[in-house]
Amino acid sequence: MVFSTSAVRPRVEKRAMTPAERKVIFASSLGTVFEWYDFYLYGSLASIIGAQFFSQFPKTTADIFALLAFAAGFLVRPFGALVFGRLGDLVGRKYTFLVTILIMGLSTFVVGLLPNYATIGVAAPIILISARLLQGLALGGEYGGAATYVAEHAPHGRRGFYTSWIQTTATLGLFLSLLVILATRTYFGEARFAEIGWRVPFIVSVLLLLVSLWIRLQLHESPAFLKMKEEGTHSEAPLTEAFATWSNAKIALLALFGLTMGQGVVWYTGQFYSLFFLQSICKVDGYTANLLIAWALVIGTGFFVFFGWLSDHIGRKPIILLGCLFAAVTYFPIYKAITANANPALAHAIETVKVQVVADPADCGNLFNPVGTRVFTNSCDVARDFLAKSGVRYETVAGPAGQPAQIVIGGVSIQAFDAAQATNVKAANAEFAAAATAALQQAGYPKANDPDIVRMTHPFDFNKPGVLPLIGLLAILVIYVTMVYGPIAAALVELFPTRIRYTSMSLPYHIGNGWFGGLLPATAFAMVAQTGDIYYGLWYPIVFAAITFVVGALFIPETKDRDIFADI
Repeated sequence: MVFSTSAVRPRVEKRAMTPAERKVIFASSLGTVFEWYDFYLYGSLASIIGAQFFSQFPKTTADIFALLAFAAGFLVRPFGALVFGRLGDLVGRKYTFLVTILIMGLSTFVVGLLPNYATIGVAAPIILISARLLQGLALGGEYGGAATYVAEHAPHGRRGFYTSWIQTTATLGLFLSLLVILATRTYFGEARFAEIGWRVPFIVSVLLLLVSLWIRLQLHESPAFLKMKEEGTHSEAPLTEAFATWSNAKIALLALFGLTMGQGVVWYTGQFYSLFFLQSICKVDGYTANLLIAWALVIGTGFFVFFGWLSDHIGRKPIILLGCLFAAVTYFPIYKAITANANPALAHAIETVKVQVVADPADCGNLFNPVGTRVFTNSCDVARDFLAKSGVRYETVAGPAGQPAQIVIGGVSIQAFDAAQATNVKAANAEFAAAATAALQQAGYPKANDPDIVRMTHPFDFNKPGVLPLIGLLAILVIYVTMVYGPIAAALVELFPTRIRYTSMSLPYHIGNGWFGGLLPATAFAMVAQTGDIYYGLWYPIVFAAITFVVGALFIPETKDRDIFADI
C-alpha cells in the first residue's frame, strides 16, 4: 500500500550539489524548455500558421483549424503519459525520455520545414496535425520522466529542492520564444516574416534538441530503477498495476483531485488568464501587458526553487494546499485591484453604469468559444458577446418573444442584429458595434485609447501610474503558482512506488494541467460572457482550487520523509 509509512532514512544529506547532479537537472529541464518554447511559438504564430496550412478555407475557418491543431497537442497528453509512462517503468527512465525529447524536437523542427497548402495541398495540414499529435504524446511522457529521473537521483531530504529547478524552465521557454520571434520579426520585417521568416523559430529549435540529446546520452540510468531491476521487482504490466488495482488507482485519483487539479488551475490563472484579462477585459495594449507579466515572472520565478527547498523542511502538502487556499480566497480582490490600476475608468463604470440585455430567452444560447473564433448569429448572443469582449458588466433581462435583443445603456436602447436575417452581416455588425460603443462611452465607459489605461513605452517605464502596483499584484499571482508548482514534482514522485512511478504520476499531472488548466481561459471567458460579470470566470479556478484544498487536506499524506528506495 502506498499510504503505509515508508522507511525513513536516518539523516538528511546536507552537502553541495555535485556536477553530476547539476547535469541531471539541466538535461531533464531542457524538455520543459522545449515544451514551453513550442507552446508560445505556436500560440503566438497561430494566425500565420492558419494562413499557411489552411489557406483553402476563409480566414476565420483557417484560424479555427490552426487553433484546433494547437489544442490537439493538449488533448493527447494524458495518452502520452500512459504510453511513455509504461515504457519508462518497463525499460528505464533515461531511454524513455531520450525518445520523448527526440519526438518533441523533430516534431517542432518538421513544422518549420513543412511545405504549405499551396505547395503540397491537403498533405500539409495532415502532416501539421500529425506533428502536433506526436508532440503532444511525447510531452505526456516528458514531464513524468524528467521529474522521476531527477527525484531518484536527489539525495534524501533534498528532492523538493532538486526537482523545483525543472519548474523554473517554463519561464525560460517563454523568454526564449519571445526573444527568437522578436529577433526574427526585426530581421525579416512583418511582410517577409509572415511569408517565410516565421519558420526560423521552429527550425532553430533543433539546436535545443541537439544539445539536449548530447547531454542526455551521457547520463546514467536512475539508481532507483537500476536497484529495482537488479532485485527483479519491476512491474511486468505497469498500466494494469497502476490503474486496474484499486489500491494504486485510488492514489492516482487522489493525486488528481487533491494536488494537480488545483495546481493546474492556479498555474493557468496566474500566468495565462491574467494576461488575457489585461488585454481582453481591461484593454491594456499587448506590449504593456506582456511587459507586466514578464516583470512578474522575473520577480516570482525564484520562488519555484524557494518553495521546493522549503517543502524539504516543512512538507509538500502544506505549501501546495496553502497556495490553493490563498488563491481561492484572494482572486476576487486581486483581480478587482488589477482592473482599478490597469483601467480606472473601466473599474468606475463597472460599479456605476447599469447595462442590460433585453432579449427573448429562447434567443440566448451558449457562448462557449474554446478557440476564440466562433461567430454568433442570434441577436442575444451577438449582444452579450460584444459586451463581454468590451469588458462591460451587464445583466440579461427577459424580453418579448420573437423580438431582437436590445442593449439598454443608461436609458439608451441599441438593437442588436440577427445575423441570419441581415443582408450584409459585416455592415450590420459594424453599425451595431459603433452605436453600442458610442452609448457606452457616453455613459462613462472608457475609449480604447483612454489615456488613463496603463501603458509602458519601454521595459523600465516604472513611473507611469499603475505600473508598479500591477507588477506587484501579478507577482502575487505568480507566487501562488510557485507555491503549488514548486513542490509538485517531488510530491507526485513520492506518492507512488518505484515499479509504477513513471506511469502513475504522469497521468494525473497531465489531466490536471492539460484538461483542467488548459480549458480554463476559454471556459472562464464563456462564464463571463454568459453572466455579464467580468469577474465571474474566476469561479472556475476558485472552485477547483477549493476542492483540491479540501481533498488534499483530508486524504493526501505528507511524503517528504519517505524513502523512495524502500518500496522497490
